[in-house]
Amino acid sequence: MTAIETKNSKPYFAPELHIPNGTLNIDFYTKFGAIEHFVLRNDDGSIHVAELEIDGAIFHLHETVRWLEALEPIGAKGVTTIIGLFVSDVQEVFDRGLSAGGIEISPVTDHEYGYRQAMFKDPFGHYWQIQKKISIPA
Repeated sequence: MTAIETKNSKPYFAPELHIPNGTLNIDFYTKFGAIEHFVLRNDDGSIHVAELEIDGAIFHLHETVRWLEALEPIGAKGVTTIIGLFVSDVQEVFDRGLSAGGIEISPVTDHEYGYRQAMFKDPFGHYWQIQKKISIPA
């Protein structure tokens, strides 16, 4: 049984973040606090696919592939998705992302719609929105 099967049997999202072909280093994610489940490498040592987890949230990194017409943010020259990560301590996780090499997009802010949120961009151009529900608007 895998770690995923033992945690729960409910549906969950596992986003796949595309990275440039030839990527050799994904240390940002482990510095950010992710646990690496596996990494499959190409013959040249570059990363084909990796599975990582942050506090139970599974995600994948995958080199771009033509048949899928996949784009990674730097090559696409824009945001390809925003990864929303719900956590108990927004400031701590946001600070961890910046310490690992992320670039601040927006600081930790409590919003009138009932969320505490902050956003950073990782070295591959993916946007991470770190967030927590703090109240339900009336």
